[in-house]
Amino acid sequence: MDSKEIYDYIIKIQSIAKIGLLYSSDPYALSNYQEINKISLEFLEKFLEVEFNRPNYFSRDVYPTPNISVRTIILDAAKKRVLLVREAKSQTYSFPGGWADLYDSPSEAAKNECLQEAGAKVEITRLVGLINHTPYKKPNSVPEYVALFTGKINGELLNHEYETDDVRWFFLDDLPPLSTKVAPEMFHRMLNAVLNDETIFD
Repeated sequence: MDSKEIYDYIIKIQSIAKIGLLYSSDPYALSNYQEINKISLEFLEKFLEVEFNRPNYFSRDVYPTPNISVRTIILDAAKKRVLLVREAKSQTYSFPGGWADLYDSPSEAAKNECLQEAGAKVEITRLVGLINHTPYKKPNSVPEYVALFTGKINGELLNHEYETDDVRWFFLDDLPPLSTKVAPEMFHRMLNAVLNDETIFD
């Protein structure tokens, strides 16, 4: 394993620590995430003499750009039902998706989110579009672009992670309460693009 591979592992560990510090409320977990963050920063300092093409994206002097998230729309063969996941915190539904992790390709991020949130091993079948989600978000939210894909499930649904507590097929004319993470107009814009085999971009 060369130095750049080790560096990438450290950045991944630091990413996990940052996400844990942001979303966890358990004191024991927060303490552990703080320790992991501290250790990963110490490791990064040991690489100061090594030349890298990749900067530390957690530093404050990186040029600010929109965050990238991914969403995947999975329809049944008849295109009458869509697979949605329920967010445990809000008890509302959305397409499987979330923030793209550092160094994952967009399709890898989409597949990872489908597995984590829906327990679905998917084949990404099409890039539907790239959407500017920022106008649909609350004021002062982090600017965001959404990469939208379609996917096909390979095999049965497996166990999913803690962020979602229900995974279910819904008929398109009988959808459940929708998550505010994807604004309703955005949700239907995405879905209609898939149903009509359109490409959307902003």
